[in-house]
Amino acid sequence: MHLYSIGIGFLNLGTRIASVFNRKAKLSIVGHDHIFKTLKEQVEPGCRYLWFHASSLGEFEQGRIIIETIRECHPEKKILLTFYSPSGYEVRKDYQGADIVCYMPFDHTVCAKRFMDLVPIEKAFFIKYEFWPNFLFELARRGIPAYSISSIFRPGQYMFKWYGRTVRKALKTIAHFYVQDEQSQQLLAGIGITCTTVVGDTRADRVLQIAGRAVQLPLIESFAKDSNVFIAGSSWPADEDLFIPLVLQRSGWKMIIAPHEIDEAHLCYIEKLLGGFRHVRYSQLGQDADMQSYDCLIIDCFGLLSSIYRYGKVAYIGGGFGAGIHNTLEAAVYGIPVIFGPNNRRFREARQLIDCNGGFEVTDAYSLKMTFDKFISAPSYLKECGKAAGEYVLASKGTSRRIVDSLSL
Repeated sequence: MHLYSIGIGFLNLGTRIASVFNRKAKLSIVGHDHIFKTLKEQVEPGCRYLWFHASSLGEFEQGRIIIETIRECHPEKKILLTFYSPSGYEVRKDYQGADIVCYMPFDHTVCAKRFMDLVPIEKAFFIKYEFWPNFLFELARRGIPAYSISSIFRPGQYMFKWYGRTVRKALKTIAHFYVQDEQSQQLLAGIGITCTTVVGDTRADRVLQIAGRAVQLPLIESFAKDSNVFIAGSSWPADEDLFIPLVLQRSGWKMIIAPHEIDEAHLCYIEKLLGGFRHVRYSQLGQDADMQSYDCLIIDCFGLLSSIYRYGKVAYIGGGFGAGIHNTLEAAVYGIPVIFGPNNRRFREARQLIDCNGGFEVTDAYSLKMTFDKFISAPSYLKECGKAAGEYVLASKGTSRRIVDSLSL
């Protein structure tokens, strides 16, 4: 435990050093330096809080539907939401579903005690991979139940190795694990943890909720009218190098690209790949734009992608040639097949979409060509795969309500 605490100390120090020249690290340090001031100012005397912690934006989306289900069923409850990463906090710091939003302190014993002295916590919820020993031990010491939501485990993870003793001990303080699959349940049982329930992925409820609230986008609807549209979501250059040369050479197909990063350099890179094809940035469109005059639409703003997928026939999810794929369920919910790169092994939903023929892994330009051309040559196959993707999402409907009902709030 001492070695772990020393490691956390070095992490704090390293982040502070990096903040001198790295914007993300700087945002993290500035946010961390204001945690306790924020709590002193915003915690309401006499109230107890349900504490939700997510590492970043993706984990928040898995926990968000639980928060909103609790808000619906128990509007009297106070909610504290914390993030570890700036990519989560900076996007959701104004989230109206929580009463307080801030960073989580570094996992020191002193920080954990100070944090809980300031916030009377009723229950704590950690999303997916978030397991911080010092905070978990302090919660247990105070008799505050902690829950793991949408957690998923793999045999190679550190908590199942000889050097994961501290984390294993911390995991045993958690009151209940709501895990995504049976393998996770079995792995936990192998280290003596049996307080588990297999519930699937809470993101299914979230994407169903998003799809039900999808906004009308008249310009995109006009662009997609009477056309087959290939939608690339959260793409990176390694993805764009593959699909851009392919798709626009296919007669009768148009393309919408919503890149993960929308800085000018990346947008120019995409435009260079498009060459002479007729393309336009979404931000450059007027309300009377002739959308039928374009072959490709580049989405250079955030917040539209989840509504845009419904205008597509096929979706490509970016990140599979880098750190890992982005949200496949966001597209699959609309009943369209999803294509993604090879770095998808850590993503249960991607593997299961492959198994049900709703998702397709590609490893290079040739495999993408073979997959896409099969959709083009066999419209009935395309429809069948899209139906499989949509049914996969629907199969996990209701997960969030089942979790909330079991919490006895």
